[in-house]
Amino acid sequence: MSEEQTNTRLTAWVRGRVQGVGFRWWTRSRALELGLVGSARNMPDGRVEVIAEGDRDHCERLLAALRSGESPGSVETVVERWSDPKGGLNGFLER
Repeated sequence: MSEEQTNTRLTAWVRGRVQGVGFRWWTRSRALELGLVGSARNMPDGRVEVIAEGDRDHCERLLAALRSGESPGSVETVVERWSDPKGGLNGFLER
């Protein structure tokens, strides 16, 4: 299986006390450690949207970290969606 076939896109919406507590910075750090590209941005309704592209296993590890209870703040729920990678992403941005 080629590397391209194992790449995926994870979109996760994280609900809880996740804005103003360093959650996006923490998420960015975990994503970069895993070699993922994407972003974490605050949404008007208080959630944080995380978009990550890269190896499926690494995206799953990021998702597990989001749910681990080890992040700043307090995560209540994480809703995920998997899709094909769209590309065009460089680095991991906090928005």
